[in-house]
This record gives sequence, C-alpha cells and structure tokens, in this order.
Amino acid sequence: MDSKRIKEIYLAGGCFWGMEAFYQQLEGIKKTEVGYANGNGENPSYLFVCSDTSGFAETLYLEYDSEVISLNTILDYFFLVVDPTALNYQKEDRGTQYRNGIYYCDDFDKEEILNYIEKIESSYEKPLVTEILPLKNYYPAEEHHQDYLKKNPEGYCHIDMSILKKNG
Repeated sequence: MDSKRIKEIYLAGGCFWGMEAFYQQLEGIKKTEVGYANGNGENPSYLFVCSDTSGFAETLYLEYDSEVISLNTILDYFFLVVDPTALNYQKEDRGTQYRNGIYYCDDFDKEEILNYIEKIESSYEKPLVTEILPLKNYYPAEEHHQDYLKKNPEGYCHIDMSILKKNG
C-alpha cells in the first residue's frame, strides 16, 4: 500500500472511549488509539489529565487510508457526535479535558479543516468553539483505556452509535 495514502489526525470530542468505538466502525480507519494531547508536561496520567490543570484533552488518534475515507468524511462524522458549540464539555463529560478539538500534523490538513469549518459554521446558532490547532504533543493513555468499550461493552459512552446506521 502506498504510504502517502495513510494519514493521521487527532480528534478530541469528550470521553475518548466512545470516540474510539465510534471511529473503529468506519471503513478506511486503519488504527485508533486513545491518549492525551496538547497539554503541559510529559507522560500524563489519567488522574493528572482529570485535574483540570494539565491542559491536556482526551484525544483519539486516527490513522486512515485517504483513498477509502477522506478527511472531510472523518470531519462529517466528528460533527455528528460532538457539539462544537460546547466549551469544555460534551454531554455529561465536564472539564477542559473534554473540550472538542481537531489537531493536525500537516498544513495541508489545516487548510482542509478550516475550509470545512467555514462551510458548516453558519448552520449553528452559537459560535463554534472547536479548537483547530497543530498537534503540540500526544501521549497514549494507559492500557486499560485502549479499546475500552470492546473490553467493557456495558461501559459509559456519550455517543449514540445508531448514528452510524442512519448515516452509514
């Protein structure tokens, strides 16, 4: 497979357990990993991230095949499951670690993301507060957080997974 087809993006949208389980179901997603992004310090723990002083966001790392699923399609799904007008919360998840954000690694993606935001922002009554930033840092979360909902099918999830059936 052409390595230029494989791209990466980092998405913060509330609790990372549901984000991971949601995106794992999409064709073209090659790898997912939950972790902590764009905060202060190195190798943060979950407890530190939840202290509301770390600056880290619970984040989903996505590796995807750009010939199977486009960044725009990934963003379409992102905006189906997050409220981009909610500052530092998503549904029951409260705190700065639950802010919503899109963290990119290359400037081409930045341009595509900003164009996407420009197209959708008028469909919201309130201003969008989704962070669009370069990835400053990222650390994988502890092992028990990886594939959490596969390991714990009855675990907490803020995302309505039926959205995939309606929009798939």
